[in-house]
Amino acid sequence: MLVRDAMSTLILTLGPAHTLRQAASLMSGRRVGAAVVLDPDHSGIGILTERDILNSIGAGHDPDRESVGAHTTNNVVFCTPDATLQEAAEAMAHGGFRHLIVLEHGGPVGIVSVRDIIRCWVPARRTAPSVSA
Repeated sequence: MLVRDAMSTLILTLGPAHTLRQAASLMSGRRVGAAVVLDPDHSGIGILTERDILNSIGAGHDPDRESVGAHTTNNVVFCTPDATLQEAAEAMAHGGFRHLIVLEHGGPVGIVSVRDIIRCWVPARRTAPSVSA
């Protein structure tokens, strides 16, 4: 199975000047755990994740004053739509992250998460299995 089979093609994009509160609100509203950050002044694509926002707030930063650009990961690992889910999962496991931006022809065309991969690998059940502690 390929990344194109699992990825979301509806990408939330932000600019570096957005505040973390704006980012959190948009991410929450779209029910996504990561946003692609596009900075026209600095060529390149970055990513902002829920973990980045959580780390900033946990460090005592004001989400109304902190910019997305100050918390964006710019050293991003990418994949293509033709990568296998196995390759994407290995990249995530090796890098310790949960989202990969999917690039094609130099631009973002999707994002794939660990959850997306799990949905493809584990068929949905009609009833939830019981889990004991």
